[in-house]
Amino acid sequence: MTVARQYVTQARRIVVKVGSSSLTTASGGLDADRVDALVDVLAKARGGGEKEIVLVSSGAIAAGLAPLGLARRPRDLARQQAAASVGQGLLVARYASSFSRYGLRVGQVLLTTDDTSRRSHYRNAYRTLDQLLTMGTVPVVNENDTVATEEIRFGDNDRLAALVAHLVRADLLVLLSDVDGLYDGDPARPGAARIARVDGPDDLVGVSMGSAGKAGLGTGGMVTKVEAARIAAAAGIPVVLTSAGRAGDALAGRDTGTYFGRTGRRSADRLLWLAHASTPQGALTLDEGAVRAVVERRTSLLPAGIASVEGEFSAGDPVELRDTTGRAVARGLVNFDAKEIPQLLGRSTRDLARDLGPAYEREVVHRDDLVILHQ
Repeated sequence: MTVARQYVTQARRIVVKVGSSSLTTASGGLDADRVDALVDVLAKARGGGEKEIVLVSSGAIAAGLAPLGLARRPRDLARQQAAASVGQGLLVARYASSFSRYGLRVGQVLLTTDDTSRRSHYRNAYRTLDQLLTMGTVPVVNENDTVATEEIRFGDNDRLAALVAHLVRADLLVLLSDVDGLYDGDPARPGAARIARVDGPDDLVGVSMGSAGKAGLGTGGMVTKVEAARIAAAAGIPVVLTSAGRAGDALAGRDTGTYFGRTGRRSADRLLWLAHASTPQGALTLDEGAVRAVVERRTSLLPAGIASVEGEFSAGDPVELRDTTGRAVARGLVNFDAKEIPQLLGRSTRDLARDLGPAYEREVVHRDDLVILHQ
């Protein structure tokens, strides 16, 4: 067994993501046999509790199509939310029934980006998932499609899975698709070869990736899966990408799918969410000195370095920090409402405290709530 595959077999806490096309029929509705087959694999991999499994599962919207008489996935958000509302209950009930065959409980966890980019919500999400695992429960995670707006959506569960893997401090991420790995061309065409291992961006040069799943029920394709693998690998988490039908082989460390080696180390938990899961609600333009201080010296952003403000946001919202050319150099959680900032521009915290009170003697964005996007 290769060293890479040893990481797989030695992993104790594993996040497994499965897409809609692997769980449902082409016309919508859950395929009970497919769900049971996946649960059989996960229960076996879990063993007697030696390993912990977090399941990130798509399928809520697809499961709600047939009961609502919808022939295909709707494009408008309102009907997607309605389908998710009906389908989410069916999805979790199906998992609960299937896992019960092994004496296992499931716990539903629904997330939006707003739940994960704010400090208190992030801690709560971690505590909930960690406690479920400690109590021997299998968390079933999905995006909260019933209430998520376009502004607070993850957009695809592949990225959500990568971020959940980082959140729960997983040892491994397994992305299950309707294709058994990443290929150097269209896998449906003769001559396409499976890429067994990816150790960095250079290994993907010239690789063509499709944009949709075969069944047409999901929102992600190979592009989103590779991006999710990149996010996880950069955070120090190895990834295996393969088909749902080969999940057992993947979890056993056999040579299947595509293995993405770790390219970085684990970063501060919330910074990964801030970089990849938050949607900026506004922007602050920094003068050249502030850009150097924030990007090079990694300091907090003070009012004196801000040249202008855009957007409507509240304290605690994510905002972009831009240089004078308009390029986003960082992202952070702001400590003031947008309407408060114009009176702070270019002023020292000492002057602000004297004129406006001690509440204004603080950073606009603290360095602990800031992630660098471009050096």
